[in-house]
Amino acid sequence: MFEHAYNNYMEHAYPADELMPLSCRGRIRGLEPSRGDVDDALGKFSLTLIDTLDTLVVLNKLDEFEDAVRKVILHVQFDNDVVVSVFETNIRILGGLLGGHVMATMLKNHGSKVRWYKDELLYMARDIGYRLLPAFNTTSGLPYPRVNLKYGILSPLSRTGTESDTCTACAGTMILEFAALSRLTGESIFEEYARRAMDFLWEKRQRGSDLVGTVINIHNGDWIRRDSGVGAGIDSYYEYLLKAYILLGDDVYLERFNTHYAAIMKYISQPPLLLDVHMHNPTINARKWMDSLLAFFPGLQVLKGDLQPAIETHEMLYQVIQRHKFLPEAFTTDFAVHWAQHPLRPEFIESTYFLYKATKDPYYLHVGKSVVDSLNQHARVPCGFAAVQDVRTGNHEDRMDSFFLAEMFKYLYLLFADDSELPFNIDDYIFTTEAHLLPLALATVCHTCSKNITSVELESKVTGVFSHTCPSAQTLFPNNPSYARKIRETYRDIVPDASSRMSADREKCMESSQSKVFPTLQTKDFVASGMDHLEILKQMGFSVVSTNDGRIQLTHTPDQAASPQSGQHGLKFIAEIIELAQAQAKGEMTSFAVQIISPPFLGQVVLAAGPAHFGMDLSKQEHGVKGTLMKAIPYTACLDVTNSEQVHGKIVLAQRGDCMFANKARNLQRAGAIGAIIIDNVEGSSSDASPVFQMAGDGDNASDITIPLLFLFHKEGSILLDALNENQNVDVLLIDKAKQLGQESRYEEKTTGEITIHIQIDSMDTQVAQLELGISSPSCPGPESTKHSSPDKLQTQSCEVVEHPPDAEREESEGHSSEALDRKEEVETFEGTDEDEL
Repeated sequence: MFEHAYNNYMEHAYPADELMPLSCRGRIRGLEPSRGDVDDALGKFSLTLIDTLDTLVVLNKLDEFEDAVRKVILHVQFDNDVVVSVFETNIRILGGLLGGHVMATMLKNHGSKVRWYKDELLYMARDIGYRLLPAFNTTSGLPYPRVNLKYGILSPLSRTGTESDTCTACAGTMILEFAALSRLTGESIFEEYARRAMDFLWEKRQRGSDLVGTVINIHNGDWIRRDSGVGAGIDSYYEYLLKAYILLGDDVYLERFNTHYAAIMKYISQPPLLLDVHMHNPTINARKWMDSLLAFFPGLQVLKGDLQPAIETHEMLYQVIQRHKFLPEAFTTDFAVHWAQHPLRPEFIESTYFLYKATKDPYYLHVGKSVVDSLNQHARVPCGFAAVQDVRTGNHEDRMDSFFLAEMFKYLYLLFADDSELPFNIDDYIFTTEAHLLPLALATVCHTCSKNITSVELESKVTGVFSHTCPSAQTLFPNNPSYARKIRETYRDIVPDASSRMSADREKCMESSQSKVFPTLQTKDFVASGMDHLEILKQMGFSVVSTNDGRIQLTHTPDQAASPQSGQHGLKFIAEIIELAQAQAKGEMTSFAVQIISPPFLGQVVLAAGPAHFGMDLSKQEHGVKGTLMKAIPYTACLDVTNSEQVHGKIVLAQRGDCMFANKARNLQRAGAIGAIIIDNVEGSSSDASPVFQMAGDGDNASDITIPLLFLFHKEGSILLDALNENQNVDVLLIDKAKQLGQESRYEEKTTGEITIHIQIDSMDTQVAQLELGISSPSCPGPESTKHSSPDKLQTQSCEVVEHPPDAEREESEGHSSEALDRKEEVETFEGTDEDEL
């Protein structure tokens, strides 16, 4: 398919910008009837060839890639008297050149191809970048929507510069390409201009709803169109906020995305629909139809880690496709055609790829195959693939946009290809909105900027499991097709007359053909910030809610487990929590302390500390570990320690946050520290009001960490920092609290968490058992607790577990009765437990 499209472009259209597949000739701007704004993507610069460069590498067509690079270098030039779209030229031409340069450099370094390459594509990218910069010459920093490649904006010959409005996506979809250009060339001006535009859009959001409009005045910032959604006009602004954080590592972009995303899910998301609302009155829908560009949003939700709404919306879109053969350019809330065109857009298959990558559900392979079949049956013509003018009649339009080659075939190939079939690791790159590949290593490249942070104050309102975590698609939902299937079943018949090609029986057949091996999890290994652990809990029948005070609440419903066996594992997990609480109540858990032993303290200050699940076991050290305090630089110890000479042979203070505890330990150990004390970054936290905090590892083997680590809450840590500031040398002892020198601790640690378990199991007509077990302590943090979520890993001492009854439907099968009896035995075991002990 790709060869049919690409070869026909090269044979019938090159060096024109696009192929006209019905006429079998190239589309040259000025020689064909004007199509209005659509033609602004054309600039007499061989658009399709440049847009396809990195696709050739992904598809392993390396000879064709080398030939294409030569053609671009030799024959493409940008000094053309033509007015082009700033947005389209950025994502297609600049993005295509950068993607081509990255691929050429990679292949050259591997010694396989283009060994003659000397950064020519990067120089061309720099050229087009400077030709776009005049568009940013506005008081707001938002770019003009169009620019003349030869004369810019202000020249009398430019034939542009009179516009006053631009779309939000047009102004907010520059940062990836411009930042990459700055970091590859060392010229910061591009990233600075793109950042300024993003900053202005953020400042102009509606503060009450945290939504943005669709069209804005580039001079005064007034909103011209105040409808707000996730489709045309806004789409890639949201996309680039999240991806800018992933590519550049700037937390400001993530905070802004999280704020907008919360607003989207509150007002725009009406599962499975995504409906535009008025930004100033978001409870009122602005229209009763959706455009096809919002099909990218489920893929973005996968990157966010919000799988359920992604699956819901994608399933709705797929049913619309099943009904109309293609996704119409716009469709109504009752799924009728609103705009009938289909220009072979790739957004739906993009989301399909990300959903398959996250779930490994073979359903999405069948979705991809159905798209391939539709393209071959209804869009393939002798000279390429033609856009569909009307999905109701199947009539064609004489156009094959460059994004069809740049995006559609790239995502289709990646959907079906094994990792071993790719010439590089795709996870080392991020996709731009045009699916061009930029290396994640750019986050560490900043030739001219002093720090990688936008100087814009942000009022963060969003917390949650995924708010500050970039989930790994490889571990988020590993090999659990039933998860997505259960969600899809809810919306199976939402679109009337959708001739689904995937019947329920076929899905069940596909499911049974999979190896049904569901992983288990023990309480002692659970890490609250581990995406894979959270998914295993879901497979075991738990729903997971992240509370505002940093805890998680687990609700167990056996019927929601991936299998009866997984439901039993959930009951076992509850039993292990009870055992953990019993051990705490009996005092079986070792207590640790940091004791200040140097003058003037002389052992009189003893601070309650929490242990680490890795490193030296202080409970086995008769005399503990003694050393002089030193503060790490940087204080978080997430990067290499710069004051290694000072920390060598010392016990080092570091602050919680920004990376895993194990990362801090390795960096400090590498610098020569003999021990580490991690101080909480949540102001006001203390051992008086919180249960013992235990530092977990990062999921990898931590046997390489040999130094001891202890954790202090903020209040206790402040005492240690004050002592260090007021005294030249401060010596401390890290020790098992039972072995401390001198008197008892002035701070009593609280080791009992709060666990409330409700178990109710129905079998036939008879309620088998109902049991409530409670463990409480005044030390357990309530809703007023000041703890918040953190990238650090937290053990499960302060979690709540609630067991809900399964569905009350009568099951006559013998197997169900046996399963209920097994659960009865589990509950009877719990009943035999002395509640006072708990």
